Amino acid sequence: MCNPAIRCFYLTTLVASFMISACSVGPDYVKPTVETPAAFKEGDGWKQAQPADTLLKAKWWELFNDSDLNRLEEQVSVSNQNIALAAARFHQARALVEVAKSAYYPSMSVGASGTRSLGATNAGRGQNGAQSDFQLPVNLSWELDVWGRIGRSVEASKAGLQASVADLAAVQLSAQAELALDYFQLRSLDAQKRYLDETVANYRKTVDLINNRYSAGIAAKVDLLQAETLLKSTLAQMIDLGGLRAQLEHAIAVLIGKPAGAFSILPLPLNAAPPPIPSALPSELLERRPDIAAAERRMAAANAQIGVAQAAFYPTVKLGTSVGLEASDLSKWLSWPSRFWSIGPTASATLFDGGLRRAQHNQVMAVYDATVASYRQTVLDAFRDVEDNLAVLRILADEAKVQNEAVEAAGQTVQITQNQYLAGVVGYLNVVTAQTSDIANKRTAIGILGRRMIAAVQLVKALGGGWTQGSEGK
Repeated sequence: MCNPAIRCFYLTTLVASFMISACSVGPDYVKPTVETPAAFKEGDGWKQAQPADTLLKAKWWELFNDSDLNRLEEQVSVSNQNIALAAARFHQARALVEVAKSAYYPSMSVGASGTRSLGATNAGRGQNGAQSDFQLPVNLSWELDVWGRIGRSVEASKAGLQASVADLAAVQLSAQAELALDYFQLRSLDAQKRYLDETVANYRKTVDLINNRYSAGIAAKVDLLQAETLLKSTLAQMIDLGGLRAQLEHAIAVLIGKPAGAFSILPLPLNAAPPPIPSALPSELLERRPDIAAAERRMAAANAQIGVAQAAFYPTVKLGTSVGLEASDLSKWLSWPSRFWSIGPTASATLFDGGLRRAQHNQVMAVYDATVASYRQTVLDAFRDVEDNLAVLRILADEAKVQNEAVEAAGQTVQITQNQYLAGVVGYLNVVTAQTSDIANKRTAIGILGRRMIAAVQLVKALGGGWTQGSEGK
């Protein structure tokens, strides 16, 4: 004949084994479909990198072959505070996974108490004197995951962790791209300033020449005034660039986590063309952008929460165990006859809650629907970003060719007009007009080059930088 305690233990173990093997309620996650075009409309004619490489590398900025940019980009992930914030959120999400997993295991507590009480005779307790009670219990409680509530909670936490990894990558990419954008704008200003420096030096010589001609009675006073006006207006344009450059320099300082006043970048004109950027099929874009990965993982987390909400409609089953020592005499408290134990499962269910569980279930369903809409919108925005920047790069490349021809023509016009002025064929106003056009066309050409570099950076960002699916720890 088995001991009753042993029979109870075996029965409890059998019930626990059955309940642990029960299935989870709620829908299993299936990634919703999104409409994906076969190719980018603006991708025709876009050059791929040689040798053909369909994936951008983690250090995508090295495509631009700029040592100063490389040095600055290496400091972004280390010092940028927005990235530090995203990293802290990642560590928080990782801790939440461990919190959810802890529910798989039993919880154990131990305590000691000593009380002395007097029962009321009129209450029927039959006690005429005070009694002591000393307890030293060890309690173990284990919630059996019968309906998969714990499993779904862990599933949701893991998906949340993966989303936070993708969020961290998105913040890093955004900061890296922002630094590259500011950097190329700054270099564009450096190129304009160098051109204006050279132009101002030439205009000073022209003013001296016309002043000599005026002193000799060959040139009119108005010619000298027009030359001085053009010199001063060009000098003002050059000075104006300094304010814009300082703002960009300060922005870069913040991105690498340094005080604006303690950071500077030596002037260096922009003279490189946009590099060939590895292209991708539209379907690959879903694997290459961290914001898309984050949105997809949030869908998975919201889907798991549906199972958690559905499990609330079913009873909660727990296995409880308590062992310890109890005595009314302190001297006998720690002796073997003072032992006690109890073991057994308990089940509890809510019969009425005023519609709380139904409302909570409807809430998580609505949250899931919202994450699906957010995911699909993120995908649409991603396709638009790539198409936009492919179009901008294509159009700016054509514009640059035409603008360079305009610069060449404007330069020739200045040379011819100056010769005509010296020959007395035209007035100096013609020279001023030609020189003003030359400055405008040259600055426009420099600006187009800067915009092409900026569009190249934005295309890299639109393609997801160096992100690849699986980086979020799926």
